[in-house]
Amino acid sequence: MTPQHHTQLIKKKSQKLGFTYCGIAEATELTEDARKLEKWLNAHHHGTMYYMSNHFEKRIDPRILVPGAKSVVTLLFNYHQKNVSQSDYRIAQYALGHDYHFVLKNKLSQLIHELQEEIGAFTARIFTDSAPILEKAWAQRSGTGWIGKNTMLINKQSGSFFFLAEIICDLPLIPDHPLAKDYCGTCTACIDACPTNAIQENKYLAANQCISYYTIEHKGDIPIDAKDKYQNWIFGCDICQEVCPWNRFAQATTEPLLQSKNEISAMNNTDWEEITDEIFKRLFKESPVLRTKWKGLKRNIEFIKVKKQ
Repeated sequence: MTPQHHTQLIKKKSQKLGFTYCGIAEATELTEDARKLEKWLNAHHHGTMYYMSNHFEKRIDPRILVPGAKSVVTLLFNYHQKNVSQSDYRIAQYALGHDYHFVLKNKLSQLIHELQEEIGAFTARIFTDSAPILEKAWAQRSGTGWIGKNTMLINKQSGSFFFLAEIICDLPLIPDHPLAKDYCGTCTACIDACPTNAIQENKYLAANQCISYYTIEHKGDIPIDAKDKYQNWIFGCDICQEVCPWNRFAQATTEPLLQSKNEISAMNNTDWEEITDEIFKRLFKESPVLRTKWKGLKRNIEFIKVKKQ
């Protein structure tokens, strides 16, 4: 089989498994992105996410993660939720269903299995927000979209409500071409809408000012001077995506495991405010919300309650 056939096979099989887009790039060092990452870290915009400074070389060169790697395959999986009924307390769309790590890794494993059955043995590792990889850089390089001013990957046909996943492998494949232009143009909707001014100029995100950072990653108290800015978000935030004009093209996900759990959608304000550790563990079993733990979610809810009074 030729690299062309392998490339076509990967794209065909990934589509059958529900991935919306598949792009391919040559496995090389991300020199320019390395400089951007270093500048971002030196400015301490990663806050207390100290792991972001670990394994720097692996982040910028996939051949260190997978010796002999020749290709990086980027896959996009839609998680958009339309018309989800929620209480005043809001959770980012990606966390309303089952944990995407498990959902996507199962699909990626199946994809590799099917490919190896047809192609034969080859070396590959699968990733989805689970290793030191500059996922958005690879997604852009593989032509699946461009990095918007909100630092999200945006696809011209479908918007930005996607999970990113990667396969780093030793198969020589035909690379796709990055988009020739940035389609954000003069639009500043995301910058204007961000209540905490986390979105900086030149597609720069100050994570230590971001609602998602404080409601998920940060383990201490939320700065009290931000109490009027959180707009009822208790886990993550979708503001910069909700206002993005390109997301008018976003379609609702058809993956049942990623759709909002009925019990979560049915929660009212009192249910959230009185949630116990037992209910939390049952409600968010196999959910991304487990990352913040019950105490973290209660902290976020109490913080928002202070704002509402």
